[in-house]
Amino acid sequence: MTRLPTGDAGRIEALDMLRGFSLLGIFIANMLVFHSPYMYMDPYSWFADNGEGLSFMWLDIFIEASFYPIFAMLFGYGLSMQYEKSLLQKSPFGPVAVRRMFILLLFGLIHAFFIWSGDILFTYAMMGFVMIALVRVPPKWLFFGALALYIVPNGLLTGMLFLGEQFIGDASLSEFADIQQLQESIEVYGHGTYLAALAFRAKEWLLVSGANLLLTPFMILPLMMIGAAFAKWKIFERANELKGRLVVVGISALVIGVLLKALPFLVAPHYSMQLVQTYFGGPLVAIGYGALVLVLCTIPWFTKGFRPVAKAGRMSMTTYIGQSVIATLIFYNYGFGMYGKVDILTGTLMAVGIFVVQALLADLWLSRYKMGPLEWIWRIGTYGTILSNKKEK
Repeated sequence: MTRLPTGDAGRIEALDMLRGFSLLGIFIANMLVFHSPYMYMDPYSWFADNGEGLSFMWLDIFIEASFYPIFAMLFGYGLSMQYEKSLLQKSPFGPVAVRRMFILLLFGLIHAFFIWSGDILFTYAMMGFVMIALVRVPPKWLFFGALALYIVPNGLLTGMLFLGEQFIGDASLSEFADIQQLQESIEVYGHGTYLAALAFRAKEWLLVSGANLLLTPFMILPLMMIGAAFAKWKIFERANELKGRLVVVGISALVIGVLLKALPFLVAPHYSMQLVQTYFGGPLVAIGYGALVLVLCTIPWFTKGFRPVAKAGRMSMTTYIGQSVIATLIFYNYGFGMYGKVDILTGTLMAVGIFVVQALLADLWLSRYKMGPLEWIWRIGTYGTILSNKKEK
């Protein structure tokens, strides 16, 4: 497995590489929310009526809900590595990890209220507090416990909705678009001031976070547990040894996942089909992508050619929050006011272009500094001491 030079503390470059690619996928998916009232519409009818049905279909199948699972698993992987490192160094893990999650939670709150309501950092911090205890569990218990925690409640919910749809008939989302919120979103983000956006964003986040507190123990936490189990099995460190299995798992998961994610288009965009797509298709496609990228990371030319992507992944918090700052300034009225004026293809190309610039800047930044600026602040808050971030010549 390719590692960074010893000056970079022997980081696993494939871990940063996959984190970078997941940030790109997350940004492309989030771009729908940045430039349109996506949260309040039926996207299947909305984009079909606008002549963008095909663009949305490709995005929905291959991008949507297929990259945040990667990031969640990598979060668990990294936390498990920190725990194992503390055991080797005989240093305390719990107090440091708690401070680390608390600082992450504060970053999430600032991000959600002052920049963008679609924040995920707060959720990761909340589940991270739970993972501080779970990371001590043996890998088999973590893995199979995560499967049970994920499949049973999500499977029951999906099954109940499917049975309910058989009795109530057509249950497509076209009847359930929130017209009032949709219009308010366009008015505030497309034409309002920063203070108006701030108030609306706070209301949005409180509604979203309330739902997330109920759902994340069954959606995000199991993915983190699986990532922690993978870390204990040293999947990334053993990538060369496991290359053949990773190819088989990657292709199989990708094929099955894509088929599940296509169900709303092959059958109908009913709630049950969308839950199958999100809860089961998304993570399978994520595993497929992750396994195949990990195999590619065993090839020297790949890691060399896409090293800026790994640098962006290494500065994941700076990259993620930077994307929100850039996108909201482009689309909201207190910036360039492009909200509701960009189609899916243009938004996707913008996301890719912005990420390419971020990756190149991250490569340049990390040639002079040890970590990203927000990561440096995170470290200061965690350890309570100011360390130099500049690399010694």
